[in-house]
Amino acid sequence: MQFLMFAGGLLALIAGANLLVRGASKLALSFGISPLVVGLTVVAFGTSAPEMAVSVGAVLDGRVDIAIGNVVGSNIFNVLFILGASALIAPLVVNIQLIRQEVPIMIGASLLLLLLGLDGRITWLDGAVLLGLLLFYTAFLVVQSRRETQAAKDEYTDALAPAAQATWDRSPLVQVGLVLAGLGALVLGSQWLVEAAVTFAKALGVSDLVIGLTIVAAGTSLPEVATSITAAIKGERDIAVGNVVGSNTFNILGCLGLSGLVAGGTGLTVAPSLLAFDIWVMLAVALACVPVFLTGREIARWEGAVFVLYYVAYVAYLILAAQQHDALRSYTLAMTGFVLPLTVITLVAVLLRPRKTPA
Repeated sequence: MQFLMFAGGLLALIAGANLLVRGASKLALSFGISPLVVGLTVVAFGTSAPEMAVSVGAVLDGRVDIAIGNVVGSNIFNVLFILGASALIAPLVVNIQLIRQEVPIMIGASLLLLLLGLDGRITWLDGAVLLGLLLFYTAFLVVQSRRETQAAKDEYTDALAPAAQATWDRSPLVQVGLVLAGLGALVLGSQWLVEAAVTFAKALGVSDLVIGLTIVAAGTSLPEVATSITAAIKGERDIAVGNVVGSNTFNILGCLGLSGLVAGGTGLTVAPSLLAFDIWVMLAVALACVPVFLTGREIARWEGAVFVLYYVAYVAYLILAAQQHDALRSYTLAMTGFVLPLTVITLVAVLLRPRKTPA
């Protein structure tokens, strides 16, 4: 029954996100907002709607570890698995704006989360700051979009064209109905998912935090998986990479910002293990994007393979640590004494290598 509830929750979250994005996108286009702005805001935020629904739902249910673990785990999953898998399908050419602006903003948001969590709590004031920064960032993107190249505008226009050409949902009433139905599905799906996840944690003998970092994080990131991999197959480089980077920023500023406000005076308690390990992994993954993205301004297939392998290694560590397995010490020594230093050396060597200009 719990597996059915978990699967039903995931399906409701995905369906809700799709309905919300479709309805909101059509409404925005009906009001004359450009496809580029819609892509940068509605679509990017819509793919993160499941994370927000689950995190807020978990806070209301008193499962704070799931709320924070979901965001941190999703950000790690987005970069390592989604970008890695997308690059394995086709090498991803990275827009120079992502390197100069969006990635530094993602790194800054990750660093801000670390700093806010050092006292072991994300207060309602911290949440208000995060949400305020999200509003400022969104307004900045809208203003900046007026200076975007025609090629970038055409790419987002092509991506939204199929939805825009449909006739059955041209009525504003239908579009509002889609938005409301999407929000309802997100709320219901988040409740089912959180309830099932708590049951899984108890049955497997692991914490809510581990479930949030793994199963819940991967499940709520399915919209990003579909969006980025589909975009990679179509060759839509800005959407494939920008979707992940934008979603990571939104997860921190939006999901945790709203969750912090919902938590009220009690705030969100940040688990010591998150501060000691997982948030640092999230920050390291964000920082790793810089040299990877700079090398010829693309994510090569071998770099994608490394990303995926690192995600597998991260999940393996969480499982071993949760069970206090005898192999944990050897595994940790191998990762910290050999794999991580070798990766750093490789990244530095690749960064210093003469860059090529993508065709």
